[in-house]
Amino acid sequence: MGTSYPSFAKINIGLKIVSRRKDGYHNLYTIFQELAFADFINIEKSDKGCNIKSDVDWMPINEKNICYKAYSFLKKEFDQIKGISIKINKNIPVGSGLGGGSSNCAVVLKGLNSLYNLGLDNNNLQKIALKIGADVPFFIKGGVQLGEGIGEKLTKIKNSIPGYYLLIMPEIRIDTHWAYSQIKKKLNYGKSLSNFAGFLDGDFSSPKFFENDFEQIVIPAYPEIGRIKKKILEFGALFSSLSGSGSTVYGIFNDEAIAKDAELFFRNSHNTILSKPK
Repeated sequence: MGTSYPSFAKINIGLKIVSRRKDGYHNLYTIFQELAFADFINIEKSDKGCNIKSDVDWMPINEKNICYKAYSFLKKEFDQIKGISIKINKNIPVGSGLGGGSSNCAVVLKGLNSLYNLGLDNNNLQKIALKIGADVPFFIKGGVQLGEGIGEKLTKIKNSIPGYYLLIMPEIRIDTHWAYSQIKKKLNYGKSLSNFAGFLDGDFSSPKFFENDFEQIVIPAYPEIGRIKKKILEFGALFSSLSGSGSTVYGIFNDEAIAKDAELFFRNSHNTILSKPK
């Protein structure tokens, strides 16, 4: 039977590109907010190897799968790990900026730690997670955290923005490498960094603090994303933004009824999810 684990999505509340690093990556500043919207992953022991199954046909089920990489990293370090069978039921769209793959990877790391009694604490799991992907460490602890560096420097935040989170997921797949390659042409790295202190203090009255730098790249290239954001705000959202480099656009609403009206409007033309912060 194995054990079933939820693998939660995240959004970025604000994303500022601070500087370009010598290694080609970019330093950023963002708020990661975990949502109560999830894939589900069943994990159980097996005699050997890593056997992956999924309910979608586009997912690789070999060593290219990020969950396979999680198994491989831990297998090299711990002789007591034999094999694992993984069944992934996907709800989080690929290429949507919601961190589905990174979340899946973190769940497998934590699942293996539990199944084989490896005794790793969250800090050690995060160090392993960083070797696999920049977003993976966040999902070890989840919740709401400030992300710095390439996203691996994490600070837990007590507050999340309360409300109803409407996610609009257009059938647009935005390549993250393309987005970063384009943004370096637009950004003035010397400009002052937006102040996220309001979020840290529990003051959410100034959403301009949470601008996403990728919007200046993505919206001109994909005007539909700009139209979605504009309409979400017209419905009365407190705030609306691209998540990460996209393509998901979200809005945060105080009123559940208004959020449901907005979801009903978008549901005819796009995939939608109405969720709450976790």
